[in-house]
Amino acid sequence: MTERIKMVRGGSVYILTNYYNNVFYIGVTSNLFSRIVEHKAKYYPNSFTSKYNCYKLVYFEHFMNIEEAIVKEKQLKNWKRQWKINLINNFNPDWEDLFYKLGEEPLT
Repeated sequence: MTERIKMVRGGSVYILTNYYNNVFYIGVTSNLFSRIVEHKAKYYPNSFTSKYNCYKLVYFEHFMNIEEAIVKEKQLKNWKRQWKINLINNFNPDWEDLFYKLGEEPLT
């Protein structure tokens, strides 16, 4: 019997906001660093993040596989606004741009 090996690729769910912290974008990716670079560079100029200047990474969570990250993304998108604010406040109380800390020790 031939065994099939399932390739597992991790994923991340993340929340971006704008300068005023009043617009949220929730996304999922298999490469958080590269995806945030795309948002900051407005790689997709007609996208929601480009239109509303959502470039500041205020929350992220890593998962062992992308499917788990997608489940979390869908969950967060259904949350009330205040729940999202509470999540960010607990994870990142100063609402700083965490992109510049991605190469450092995990924040969680």
